[in-house]
Amino acid sequence: MSPPQTRRILSIWLPAMAMDRWRQGASERREFDDKPLVLIADTAHGPRIEAVGRAGAAAGARVGMMLADARTLCPQIVTAPYDPAGDLAFLEKLAVWAQRWGPWSAMDAPDGLLVDVTAVPHLFGGEEGLVADVAQAFAKRELTMRCAIAPTAGAAWALSHHAAPGSIIGGRGDEDIMRALSGLPVAALRLDQDVVTVLRRLGLKQLGELTTIGRDAIQRRFRNRKSPAANPLIRLDQLLGRVPEPLLPVVPQQMPLVQRRLLEPIRHRQLLDQVVADLAEDMARELEGRGEGARRLELGLWRVDGEVTVRRLELAAATREAAHIVRLFAAKLDDIDAGFGIEMLRLRASWAEPLALEQGDIEAAAENHGIALSALVDRLTVRLGEGAVSRPVPFASHIPERAQRWHPPLEPEPVSQGQLAFHKRPLKLLDRAEKIAVLYATPDGYPQRFRWRGEVHEVTRVEGPERIAPEWWRERGATRLRDYYRIEDQRGRRYWIYRLGIVGDGRGGAPDWYLQGLCA
Repeated sequence: MSPPQTRRILSIWLPAMAMDRWRQGASERREFDDKPLVLIADTAHGPRIEAVGRAGAAAGARVGMMLADARTLCPQIVTAPYDPAGDLAFLEKLAVWAQRWGPWSAMDAPDGLLVDVTAVPHLFGGEEGLVADVAQAFAKRELTMRCAIAPTAGAAWALSHHAAPGSIIGGRGDEDIMRALSGLPVAALRLDQDVVTVLRRLGLKQLGELTTIGRDAIQRRFRNRKSPAANPLIRLDQLLGRVPEPLLPVVPQQMPLVQRRLLEPIRHRQLLDQVVADLAEDMARELEGRGEGARRLELGLWRVDGEVTVRRLELAAATREAAHIVRLFAAKLDDIDAGFGIEMLRLRASWAEPLALEQGDIEAAAENHGIALSALVDRLTVRLGEGAVSRPVPFASHIPERAQRWHPPLEPEPVSQGQLAFHKRPLKLLDRAEKIAVLYATPDGYPQRFRWRGEVHEVTRVEGPERIAPEWWRERGATRLRDYYRIEDQRGRRYWIYRLGIVGDGRGGAPDWYLQGLCA
């Protein structure tokens, strides 16, 4: 019986990933290769450097330096915006691409990859051949890279960042790992910078020195640090394989895609609608086989002259009903210019959600066909535009004008604190509370008569007050409280009014009165 395979992890570090990705963004960016280029991000204290090119580093610019300080060293420095979201998406694509060297890979953000290469190196002629293949593949993509192979992710990371490029640890036990890494700096433990500084002040500069002073001394110094990046002992155990380190593999997701390559280019709308209907049927079958429904669809039309037109749909709810998809796209194709003809169409579901099969009443489905709420929302959105369809939902706030927010029509309502349902509110609130003139009222009592929109109303019945204090976490300290009243005039009409402030509250002069709602 053969012995079990020792786990092998390939660590890939891209120290200049942000700058390399920026250079590959457009061909004209190559002219900046010889210029002192830096990528900057805005902070509260001004622009800060997040990535530096070779010429910029030679001029004295460093990552983390403020741009103003860098300009004093090199006035000719050239800047470009830093894009962390784009870098993360690029790293995710690289993680999927790196699965050519192993069954799974994981992102080591912000600039690294981890690939499980257990039982794989023999396919490349050994681990040295695998490392050489990795270096060649990244060189073809013009990406600066350092890689290493070790039994644990922590050891592989330490080698790729602090040892010679292409380093390999072939030992099985923690003693072999520690012997190979003992000369590396303590920063190889993937610790926070403040922890590295503390270790250096204690005289611990290399990994091998951590084992000479004993675990008890380190434990007493860092016993309150629970995060692995803040506790050297946790990182050391992960590096030696004594403590498991969970890694999150990157799983590529294939989006449903169907297409039609036409024998003869089409120019007429009737033929275009027929091809779109066929694509919708194919997409419905594809989605049904995956147990999913589409939330976002992209229809691409390739013309004979090479022009590509794309029309997009975002649906209110997941669906795989072909007829509904065709109806929505019909309103999107009115302005299509076929030119000399359309030779290929492609429909892709860029966003899909699980949609279980269901069996309903056939007769009821026939009667209700096409009138589902989600179908209505989709058709209104296509006709009126994105964002034009929404619905009001309650929001947990005592302030009436803030107790409601607008949300997409089919999104679940946000969690609220009982929606404050124990308060009665009028059926209609004015867009803005309107100021009224109280002709007679006791200083802190009920209004007896008021003028609104040029008409005098005699108050016959009063209910209240309901006092609402300002939201202290949003308002200024001088904001006045409100006393709300439900009143009825001589004609039986009911209003919702409030007095802003009270007499002698020290936050202004005499209180003002406002009318905010109309009751049934």
